[in-house]
Amino acid sequence: MFLPYGDTPNPPGFSPVNSLLIAVNVGIFLFISLPLSLSRPDLGDPLLLEYLRVIGVRGHISAQQVLEHLSAYDLFVFRYGYRPAAASLTTLFTSMFLHGGWLHLAGNMLFLYIFGDNVEHRVGPVRYLLGYLMAGVAATLFFALFVPGSQIPLVGASGAISGVLGCYFVWFPRNQVKTLVLLFPILVQTLYLPARLVLGFYLILDNLIPFLLTTGRGSGVAYGAHIGGFLFGVIVAWGLDRRKKPVSADTVGGAARWGWGRLWSRRTGGRKDAAEQIAELLRKNRPEKAARRYMALSDESERLTVAPEAVMAIGTYLLQNCQYESALSLFRRFVVERPASSYIDRAYLGAGRAMLHLPRGRNSARQYLLAAIDTTRNVDVARAARELLHQLEATGGF
Repeated sequence: MFLPYGDTPNPPGFSPVNSLLIAVNVGIFLFISLPLSLSRPDLGDPLLLEYLRVIGVRGHISAQQVLEHLSAYDLFVFRYGYRPAAASLTTLFTSMFLHGGWLHLAGNMLFLYIFGDNVEHRVGPVRYLLGYLMAGVAATLFFALFVPGSQIPLVGASGAISGVLGCYFVWFPRNQVKTLVLLFPILVQTLYLPARLVLGFYLILDNLIPFLLTTGRGSGVAYGAHIGGFLFGVIVAWGLDRRKKPVSADTVGGAARWGWGRLWSRRTGGRKDAAEQIAELLRKNRPEKAARRYMALSDESERLTVAPEAVMAIGTYLLQNCQYESALSLFRRFVVERPASSYIDRAYLGAGRAMLHLPRGRNSARQYLLAAIDTTRNVDVARAARELLHQLEATGGF
């Protein structure tokens, strides 16, 4: 058995929406699903007659036999799970937060815990929540295409989570998934497997092949929802990557260097002057004055006119001269203000270097260094970040 239980690298900071989704799903199970599953149904509930009618259509089972094994949660799922033959907008969403048991819940939340934080960090909390819900809806509708007349309720977060996995597949191809290999008692070992290998296994072997083998015969697992959600995530991630990006800080810095800066200067009231001064100071090998000039810029729009390589040069100077707090401030601002910059990996690396020298900064340094590895395509940046991580391990920094 192969059991994924983590991934690396992980993004820095806390993932509020991903954590909230896990808490909501677990809370609903503990405070609604579990108590109802231990309760008998209300015999006066009008929905009970419809439930018995649907079950009767499915086979030769007496109402008495059904009632003996029926719980209040079965009726609750029948009402709030998504039934393609009795579809509603409400059940499209409520079905995402219901689960069929402990194992169903645990498996879904494990995958959401492993893969969700990276995706949320990539798109931000609001867009992550919207994407999660849209993936759940898309997965459910894709499932319903193949069983439009079904009265069997579909429940579970796996369709929405599959959308998250699809995004992860596109955006984090170099990540590694920590996987526990259990061939007890012969082998118990942890392996680091490529993320795309693990997710490809999930899509093809766990879902696509079983879906093709059981189509038309029914199954207790909604393979179609998993496939639909995953495809939705892949399409969304690919579409966001292909979308034309707005003018970035790199473009503005390049415009200043290639002659567009005069027009920019006239339109922004001379903001280019600071960028020109900083560039000139660096050309004259006067990084101390360039650093003071840049750190004195209080307006974000002014900082964005400074070429990104100039900002990185100033940050490097600050690190070399042990001005770690100033360097950390510079790199953090760069990460926040220029998330689409091609220098974002160097900013993460610089922030990690600075944090290593600050009190209680080692854990935060690790997160920045992991983010540098995740975002870089530069071999030297990746090597430098990994060397610092190894140093942290060797000195007990974790």
